[in-house]
Amino acid sequence: MYFEFGPGALAGKYVLDATFRAYETWSFNCTPYWVDLERTDNISEGTRWPGPKQLDQMGDRYVSAGRGDLCSPDQPNSWVEFNDNPDETDENLTQTVRSFAAGSFPRLTLMLRAKDESEPRAWKRFDNNAELKVNYMHKPGVPTAVGVIPGTGTKTECKPSSEPTTVTTLNPTVQASVQTLVELHQGDEEGSLQAEFYMERSSDDTTKGTWNEVWHGYMPASGWDPDGTVENMKTSNRADGGLYRFHSRTQSHGVYGGKDYDLFSQYSSWCYLRVDSTAPKAPTITSNGPYTGCLTDACPGQGGPGVPGSFTVKPNTADTDVKAYRWRLLTSDAADTVTVKPTATNGPVTLASVKPGLSGTQTLSVEASDLKLDKDGRVRWGDAAQFTFKVALAPGPTGRWRFDDGAAGSGVMTAKDTGESGTRHNATLHDEDGTGWSTLGRRGAGDYSLRLNDNVTDPAARIGYAATDSAAVNTRDSFTVSAWAYLTDDSTNHTVLAAPGAYGSAFTLYYSSTYKKWVFNRTAKDPDPAKNETPVYIRSMADATGLPLRVWTHLAGVFNTQDTADTTDDTIQLFVNGRPQGTPVVLADASSAYTPWTASEGLMMGRSKTLQNKSGTYGEYFMGRLDEVATWQQALPADEIRLEGKLEKDGSPANELVAHWDPTISSGTQVLESPEDPDDPNSTSFPYHRGPLTLSGSGASLGGEDATSLVLNGSSGYASVAGPVVDEAGSFTVSTRVRLNKTQLDARPVGDTSIIAAQANPAGKESSWALWVEKISATDYLWKFGRTTVSADGTTVIDTAVAPSEEPVDARAWNTWVDITGVFDAAADFTDDAGNQQFGLAELYVGPFIQASQDNPGLTTPQQGTGTLSVGRGNQGGTLGRYLPGDLSKVRVWVGAMTPDQVASQITDAVM
Repeated sequence: MYFEFGPGALAGKYVLDATFRAYETWSFNCTPYWVDLERTDNISEGTRWPGPKQLDQMGDRYVSAGRGDLCSPDQPNSWVEFNDNPDETDENLTQTVRSFAAGSFPRLTLMLRAKDESEPRAWKRFDNNAELKVNYMHKPGVPTAVGVIPGTGTKTECKPSSEPTTVTTLNPTVQASVQTLVELHQGDEEGSLQAEFYMERSSDDTTKGTWNEVWHGYMPASGWDPDGTVENMKTSNRADGGLYRFHSRTQSHGVYGGKDYDLFSQYSSWCYLRVDSTAPKAPTITSNGPYTGCLTDACPGQGGPGVPGSFTVKPNTADTDVKAYRWRLLTSDAADTVTVKPTATNGPVTLASVKPGLSGTQTLSVEASDLKLDKDGRVRWGDAAQFTFKVALAPGPTGRWRFDDGAAGSGVMTAKDTGESGTRHNATLHDEDGTGWSTLGRRGAGDYSLRLNDNVTDPAARIGYAATDSAAVNTRDSFTVSAWAYLTDDSTNHTVLAAPGAYGSAFTLYYSSTYKKWVFNRTAKDPDPAKNETPVYIRSMADATGLPLRVWTHLAGVFNTQDTADTTDDTIQLFVNGRPQGTPVVLADASSAYTPWTASEGLMMGRSKTLQNKSGTYGEYFMGRLDEVATWQQALPADEIRLEGKLEKDGSPANELVAHWDPTISSGTQVLESPEDPDDPNSTSFPYHRGPLTLSGSGASLGGEDATSLVLNGSSGYASVAGPVVDEAGSFTVSTRVRLNKTQLDARPVGDTSIIAAQANPAGKESSWALWVEKISATDYLWKFGRTTVSADGTTVIDTAVAPSEEPVDARAWNTWVDITGVFDAAADFTDDAGNQQFGLAELYVGPFIQASQDNPGLTTPQQGTGTLSVGRGNQGGTLGRYLPGDLSKVRVWVGAMTPDQVASQITDAVM
């Protein structure tokens, strides 16, 4: 009899003791017989007799129950409990459940069986209500909000070695918020936690020195605090002029069976600071409007994202030699820091245009400098002053079309406008053959998108589009347009959005077959053929050339008048996947003919209007899918555009499954796509139609021990399909279920890597992204997820971003299934310790758990993979191979960066 458990309730728990109990209802006779509890491989719809492989014995019991008064004394129905006997080293229930809770394998399958199944008198019956009882403590998570509180501030700052925070007090205050590994829910026991701080000093007080421990501390000093508690602690006195770095970790405490247990998280990233009592003190900040400082009991929202605020900064009264100030909003990246100089030494400055990018609470940080150099030869800055204020919510979109109004074949021809500001402008679908609704929806299962023309074989008949009856945005004033595009053809121009006038389009957001790029343009003026005028196009173009087809890409175009009547500084800028492309294009500089003009026709989705043969002609019809079109009558800041691209709902970003290969339904020489279509239970094919994974000529087969896997021999076996399946300049998630062959891996040298899944880079000599397992010692292995950027010819690795597992592969994960997931979050830009701007963040999950790292694995330059997507082999270190010994199942890819909760619910807890 089999019992299978999911990990949900155990997530984030460290198991101290485990007991399995089953209710025995019948025995063959009154004589006790041995019953074994065995851990087996998982069961599924494909499991066949004689059942899954037995992996390990959990325990045994010598019992008889369920005979009632047929025995003397009575043997009523009874619970039979299995708990580790310390005198029997082969009983491993607690350690196995501990590994299961750690995500080392996706499901725990236990089997009850007679020790001697050839003995009929040992046969028994049990109810199907078995229980797994667990005593636990919370695993600690890496603390958040780690940093030093500078000057008069209340917010922490954690800066890299290239720009250490300056503090003018000898005993600075450090801070960390203690965390459990998994976010707790209301009603859960909240843990017993403590923050540990560890500080080092550079031997010569420069970044080139060696680092030595000089201080550490714990908070609270005694006792324990619950999850999320912010711990503040003053260090002991530090040396004036010293360069220091510190980090923090969470300690979790538990008591069970009279024993104390203590667990520690990974450390946070290093925070660098310099103690300099002679540096300028914190300046004073005064708001000139519209923002006002937050008070303890009042913090009203004012202004809005992109609405400039004015602030006056004056030197601290203790300073006499201030020659410069620098400022930034703490929600922005350090690269956005702005330096200004007063007209006279120790004079004030006015920050006339501080533009917050997001609504909500913001903190303006300002430092003063005397322009003297520190020991690293860099300009020294003093204590930071902080001014906290609240930014009012941004005005909602003036138009939003989600295209979830009808199912395929429904005959619905209207897309509702669900915008939040102004008048609604529903869009009408034109041409029944070229338009319709598609289950390829960017928001995931249950969502729909607008299908345009790629089902029409005759090029002349590809005339489907959607449009509002009247103008949805005033193109004379600042505006932003946004859409998700899924392009299926690159042989000619294809329009995403356009706003037509009499003869041309005021703006067009489109794919250019000439430039092989996404483009956002404005026409300098609406050309009048009666005056022999020809259109002048002013373009903001994507940085990358040669975009991939059949992938979702987020596009936005911004027209910014700077909220003035002066047209000489009007700009346009294209954003791709939330990132600005190039610098804003000044329209008047690009063309002397430029004048802002108002489009008179409705917003067009999927076609544009251009001047041809002295008349306005419609064309450049889109082929593919459009989704989540939106307009704003303002120039959205970059942060708002990035937020829009995440498609958040209830705080979680949307994701869409765009590739899914399933060995459990496959046979022969191909791994088939899953037939799952959440919107069509009768579907027989995956809606994205990627095609099957084709097995290599040797070394790969379908079946395996449980007849449900892709089996790879580790020397020549793999499977592949044409890629890519996602736009890798955006966020994506890839996950596989893998079962490693330990015997074969143990025979390989230290340093060997085995590719689980990978997408080739443009030159085919590296992998653009990959999941792999790496041998780090004679007995230990790490799971890894990484991205690589290479030179144009593929011979030089420019940059890598690698996220490793925290611990070596668990001994109980060998020869069983493990879920390994890689997430690339393109919205998580940051500055590394060297001061380099990093694009996106690579994250690894083992089971449902994100693997913490002291390093921040980001890329300096994004790059799109092309060519083959493979499982079981890939390109690494210039070598094609790195064959995986083991089995694979459930190879899946999503557009969008999953959160920990989504990984748990959509991958590790998902029904097989």
